Amino acid sequence: MTANTGNVDRMLRAMVGLVLIGLAMTGIVGAWGWIGIVPLATGAFGFCPLYSMLGINTCGVKP
Repeated sequence: MTANTGNVDRMLRAMVGLVLIGLAMTGIVGAWGWIGIVPLATGAFGFCPLYSMLGINTCGVKP
């Protein structure tokens, strides 16, 4: 797994993931809010499988 998400992309993913999880925990949104685990994980690992399939790289460093 080579990193394919840049720093800004990773921070935005982590924030969105945390917000969705927080909303799910407080009951503001339904159980679908737990999908926030996906952007949180991709932000933490710096790798997005969908980006790999589509050939997108926001990392800035060529593999």
